This record gives sequence, structure tokens and C-alpha cells, in this order.
Amino acid sequence: MRTIGHFIGGREVEGKSGRFADVFEPMTGEVQAKVALASKAEMRAAVLNAAEAQVAWGNTNPQRRARVLMKFLELANRDYDKLADCLAREHGKTVPDAKGDIQRGLEVIEFACGIPHLMKGEYTEGAGPGIDIYSMRQALGVVAGITPFNFPAMIPMWKFGPAIACGNAFILKPSERDPGVPMMLAALMIEAGLPPGILNVVNGDKEAVDAILDDEDIKAVGFVGSSPIAQYIYERAAATGKRAQCFGGAKNHAIIMPDADMDQTVDALIGAGYGSAGERCMAISVAVPVGKTTADRLMEKLIPRVESLKIGTSVDPSADFGPLVTKEAVDRVKNYVDIGIKEGATLAVDGRGFKMQGYENGFYMGGCLFDNVTKDMRIYKEEIFGPVLSVVRAHDYEEALALPSDHDYGNGVAIFTRDGDAARDFAAKVNVGMVGINVPIPVPIAYYTFGGWKKSGFGDLNQHGPDSIRFYTKTKTVTARWPSGVKEGAEFSIPLMK
Repeated sequence: MRTIGHFIGGREVEGKSGRFADVFEPMTGEVQAKVALASKAEMRAAVLNAAEAQVAWGNTNPQRRARVLMKFLELANRDYDKLADCLAREHGKTVPDAKGDIQRGLEVIEFACGIPHLMKGEYTEGAGPGIDIYSMRQALGVVAGITPFNFPAMIPMWKFGPAIACGNAFILKPSERDPGVPMMLAALMIEAGLPPGILNVVNGDKEAVDAILDDEDIKAVGFVGSSPIAQYIYERAAATGKRAQCFGGAKNHAIIMPDADMDQTVDALIGAGYGSAGERCMAISVAVPVGKTTADRLMEKLIPRVESLKIGTSVDPSADFGPLVTKEAVDRVKNYVDIGIKEGATLAVDGRGFKMQGYENGFYMGGCLFDNVTKDMRIYKEEIFGPVLSVVRAHDYEEALALPSDHDYGNGVAIFTRDGDAARDFAAKVNVGMVGINVPIPVPIAYYTFGGWKKSGFGDLNQHGPDSIRFYTKTKTVTARWPSGVKEGAEFSIPLMK
């Protein structure tokens, strides 16, 4: 059986802790590999290696750093199919979905290739008599990313791409559930010319996470996962003086106005609600039709579409979605469906009994659809993270606007309408970080920033876009005056720029 170690100092190394976790193939339910779980000592060794390598890398000019990323893009596109196959087999999402995972990560690498421009500071000539002021952006040193199982290619690249472009060394702690692709990405970076030690992949569990948070040489940490863990990491990182950007769970609403194109809306809900088996932080998990007529029309079209969803293996090109990542994930989602029934919601489509012929041990579940869900129910308040869509009926626009605005989570939201005034009002007023107008999954493009509000995000700066450059650099401001402009005599007050 394949054993996955760590990637430290430019090569894969064996784990030394003696602890391992199973890596499953979700479509069969079989264990396909063992991944090493790092000890605190192993993490510390990786950090020291990174710190030593970072000095020269931080002094490398930005254009040369960008060239490494450009070569990495070339190599990743060469190995695109290989990466997608590994991702699909470890995570469970279909190969086309896996390719989308990779592509959205590569788009951030493309953005980071502009680092010579992105790191430029400001300059003011003649700010005072003979005085010039300028600023520069400099790398932090060693930084880290703790990334989730549901996007094992995209989110690591969102983290390490800008960080490395800025001149930092990076410690990646990916999910132990699907570590194969992060290891492959690290190898490709070395092939692209990245110096050994600048990108290290340390596999592990909570022991490795806490080692990152407590290590005084790690200056910043980024995290994506559940909200309780995001808050834990944010608070512990802050207590040790680290910068932190931590993104948590979501309960993304789709508001359906009476004038919406219902066929297009249902298409959007099916893809956004059930794609990747609902294991997306930007998945639409709540549909909010405005008015009884709209709700009835929606359910009439939605029920047969959910019933006809094709669940298949990860490598079935015709499948709408594949298995969930683990058996525990399936059990958790089924438990939420049971809770919804007990709470009084109407289970319009029940996918709990789905079995994949020939793959009975795989981690499969059919699509579920609830109607008449109310905001006091757990299935509305909590993140399910599975192929379950809840319909919450709103009497009017104001009630529909209040639902996502008042919810504890504030990651993404969408509105479907033909009314420009309603869309503009909604975008301005809704208390959510990312808004789609007739767009079901409003993930911003790479040169904008990605981040949710409320319990969906902890920290001042978002992922990718300009915020990523600010997060991974510190600003130094220089005020300069040369002897020809210096008057004799001591000054005892604060200098004024007159």
C-alpha cells in the first residue's frame, strides 16, 4: 500500500512520528494509502528549513520569482489530467469538477505572476524641504496555510501562490483526507525552479496544527474549514502575535423573486446545491422563493430535477456528482436529514437510501430536498455540507432579504430576478460578504478578493486579490533628507513637512 510522507527541503521524506491516517478512495470505500501525521518536532524541523531558505528567496527580485510561477503554470497544465484523476480518487468529486478545482487555483497563480507590479510601493518627492518619502513592501518570512479536504488543489494554491510570490517561505498543512494533490503541486514547484525549502508540505492532524500556531518563527497563518476551528485558530494565532485570515462555514441563500426565469433558476440551484455532493463552502443550501406562487412553481420544477440527479463514480464523465469524502460524512448528512424530519420540515425528495450498484461500500448518498423549512430549525441554522437543499418560503422581499442578513453565517448569497432595482437594492443591503446576481456561486475572480462575513470569516483581510499581497507583506515607510537640505541646529519638536 502506498505511504505518503511529507515534502520538506525540496523532496518527499518519510514520516517519523509513527502515526498514520487512512486515505480512502470514496467511490469504493477502500483504503488506498496511508498518510504520515507529523509530530511537533517534525513541524519544527520543516519551519527551520523554511526559515533558512527564505532569506535568499526574499532577496530574489520579484520578476525572477514570477518566472518560477509562470513555469509552474506550464507544468501544472502539462499534468492537468494526472492531477485531476488523483484529486477525484481521493476526494470523491467528479473529474470535471476536479479540473474546475485545479483551474480556479491556477487562476490565482496567474494573478500572482504580476507580483513585480503588485509589490510596488509609493513615492512622494518633495514632501517637505529636501524630504522625500517612499514605502516598500517586504516579505514576512515563514508563513503557513491550513487547508480543507473539499478543495485540495484550489485553496492550497490560493494560499501558497501569493505568499511565495511575495518572497515568503510557506508551510502547507493540507487535509489528511486527500493529501496526494498538494504533494504533487509541491513537486511541480521544485521542477519549476523554486528553491528547496520555500514550499513545504507537512501532513498531520491537530498536533501539526497546534505546532504551527505555537511556532514563533511562523509569522502568519491562513485557514479554511469549519467556523469553530476557524475561530480557534484565529484566537490562538492572535495570542502568539501572528497575522491570521481564517474562513469558516456557510449557509448560502438563493433568493428567487417572482419575476425570475424559473428554468434558469432551477438549473442554477441544481448545480450550486448538489455539485460536488454539496461539499462546498459556496454551495447553495437554502432556496428562498418570494411568495406562495413562486414557491409552488419552484417546487414543481425542482422535485423532478432532484429525483433525476445522476450519482456516479468519481471517474464517470456523465455523473452529476460523486460520493462524499468519508463514511463519517455520509452518516453526518443522513443524521441532519433525520433531524429535519423530526423538526417538521417536509422531505420532498429522500436520497438517503441510494446505493451505487457495484460500489455498495462507497460513500454515496442521493440528493435530498426539504420544503417548509423555518429559520428556527437546525437544518437551517447549521451547515450540513452535503447534497441537501432546504426551501424556506418568504412572504415578501423584505423577509427574504432578512434571512441571509440575520443568519450567523455570511459567506455567499445570490438573488435571481429580472428587476435591476431589486438586484441593486439587495446587493447594497444584504449582510453577506459575496453576492451573486443571477449567479449561483459568486466566487470572485482571482484579482478580486474572496471572503465571508460574520462567522464565515475571522480576520481583516481576505484571500487572493490585492488583500493577499497586503496579508503576506509588511509595509516599511522611509522618510529621507540629504545633507544639502539640512539646516543647522537641533530640533526638539516633531518635524513638520512645511
